[in-house]
Amino acid sequence: MRKRFFVDGVRNGHAAIEGEDARHLTRVLRAAPGQRYEISDNSDVYLAEIESAQKERVIFRTIKRLEARRAGPRMILCPALIKFDRFEWMVEKATELGVSEIVPVEAARSERGLERAARKRLERWRRIALEASQQSRRAQLPELRQPVSLEAALLQPARFRLALDEEGAEGGARLTAILPREVAGADSIAILTGPEGGWTERERAALGQAGWTRVWLGPLILRTETAAIAALAVAGQSLAAG
Repeated sequence: MRKRFFVDGVRNGHAAIEGEDARHLTRVLRAAPGQRYEISDNSDVYLAEIESAQKERVIFRTIKRLEARRAGPRMILCPALIKFDRFEWMVEKATELGVSEIVPVEAARSERGLERAARKRLERWRRIALEASQQSRRAQLPELRQPVSLEAALLQPARFRLALDEEGAEGGARLTAILPREVAGADSIAILTGPEGGWTERERAALGQAGWTRVWLGPLILRTETAAIAALAVAGQSLAAG
């Protein structure tokens, strides 16, 4: 199976990859003129042939447009900010599972200073999402948004809006009980995950007032990044069922 790379754009049948990706192609993959790869301009996918390969710049000539996998329903992940090594793992795995958009959220129990530091990490997270997209052969990259407050996140539009809550058994629904029955065939779903310390009672009240459905994953208490990935996997299967 050919490797896939993202390019900034295809113009007059040509596209270029520069910098780190070009170095990976030339040094690791030993890319040379005549070799063929798949490239995506974040919209269409092409079969392309390397026209020239230099250490810092690889130029492709497109051969034909390929049939790309149909974009499925939008899955929006709104994760509360957590320690960055675990947040980055979550970005990578969410990308592999087909997430459409990631909106970092500052919750009451998010560690202080994470929101400010997260703004400086955004380009790194986008790079992680790019590499995960290429590895999983996505046709489009997920959107990584600037961190927002919980109040702003609660305005996120989606056909279904679910908030994971470890105390969801008290007044909430089990995720696997409402999926796929409720969301099969929906065009979008947003999943909100809390910080390591969980939601405050004030935040739980805000979830209900904003129309989010509190859900839980079962009796085991999962790390927030594990819960996010588990919920995405279940939601993705349920949305595809429609």
